Amino acid sequence: MVLGTFLLALLLYVDRVCISVAKEPISEMLALSDKQMGWVLAAFSLGYALFQTPSGMLSDTLGPRKVLSAIVAIWSVFTALTGAAFNFISLLVVRFLFGAGEAGAFPGMSRAIYTWIPLQERGLVTGINFSGSRLGAAFALPVVAWMIDDFGWRFSFVILGFVGVVWAVVWFLFFRDKPEQHPYVSEHEKEFILSTRQQQDMNVKTEKINMGDLLKSKNIWLAMGQYFCSNFTFFFALTWLFPHVKTEYGLNTMEAGIYTAIPLIFGAFGNWTSGALSDVIYKKGNWDRSRILPASIGFFLAAVGLIGSIYMDSVEGAILFLSIAIFGADMTLPSSWAFCVDIGKEHSGAVSGTMNMAGNIGAFLTALAFPYLQSWTESTTPFFVVGALLNTIAIVIWYNMKPQRHFSTY
Repeated sequence: MVLGTFLLALLLYVDRVCISVAKEPISEMLALSDKQMGWVLAAFSLGYALFQTPSGMLSDTLGPRKVLSAIVAIWSVFTALTGAAFNFISLLVVRFLFGAGEAGAFPGMSRAIYTWIPLQERGLVTGINFSGSRLGAAFALPVVAWMIDDFGWRFSFVILGFVGVVWAVVWFLFFRDKPEQHPYVSEHEKEFILSTRQQQDMNVKTEKINMGDLLKSKNIWLAMGQYFCSNFTFFFALTWLFPHVKTEYGLNTMEAGIYTAIPLIFGAFGNWTSGALSDVIYKKGNWDRSRILPASIGFFLAAVGLIGSIYMDSVEGAILFLSIAIFGADMTLPSSWAFCVDIGKEHSGAVSGTMNMAGNIGAFLTALAFPYLQSWTESTTPFFVVGALLNTIAIVIWYNMKPQRHFSTY
């Protein structure tokens, strides 16, 4: 199961980051300005945000086997159709629908983790999954740059769409929603999973929920707020970092791809570090601290990295500090998603989808804030200052979150 979700996370970000690498040839062929490309990048995040909670509820109802297979096939079609875009509007529509298709991926993973993964291993598994997304993006930057140079941007999107369909077929054939349904899981392993995973609290309502039920929870609002802050920082690495570094330091496409892959690799290490730290603290008997401390350290590092990058004159110095920022931003992810499973339990798909919705509103604003702030102020500094302030606010938010309280009780 973990291998499948790791590869899914990797595929998610390969498909997602390729639009950043292809920005220059797409802009030239379709005659798009930076502000128009900002809207293209933002369209993905808007579609992704709006469909988070519905797709999470769908995973809770139908199970992650059917839902993940279907959504990966759907978004892969729109990945391929990106290569058929012929003007600004067509590209905007396709990227919005691509984002809507990807929306159910991480909520579906959360529902699978609730069913399959013991509570004491949840932080590390979440970290492994998110590291796949970072490694996927890091791998994609130079490889997609090479593909675009050799095959053109249109055919490159078709190739990536085909890979997604293959994953969907394999997942449907080999995954099962519950370990007790899987023919290749031993009886010993089934017993271990069933005895150590988080159990349903019989005193908590289990009937169907709606958005109103979720938005009554203080825990969910806090989770949404801190994840908005996290995504504002991280999605810069997926959207504007490549064109920014290429233009600012006069790099060619391959050089820019290699340099901008480095912060994403640091992000993978941030996920592993935070996930392992979370589980170590949990096993020592402190559930709350196992979520709060790794996330708070991460947000501190993210703020330091963003501010430090402002003062760097060389590409190496800027990438070093931005790597610290992305390492920190990604340290917040295992805690965030484990927190959603903690408080959501049998509704973890819907809870995590709601948090991710808010996070991707942050991503939506990132895609627009960078080009617009740069245009208004003729500097990139305000963007990085805003990001650092949001990271600082997120630390305060985390110390008001309660991982042991079900969302219906707090």
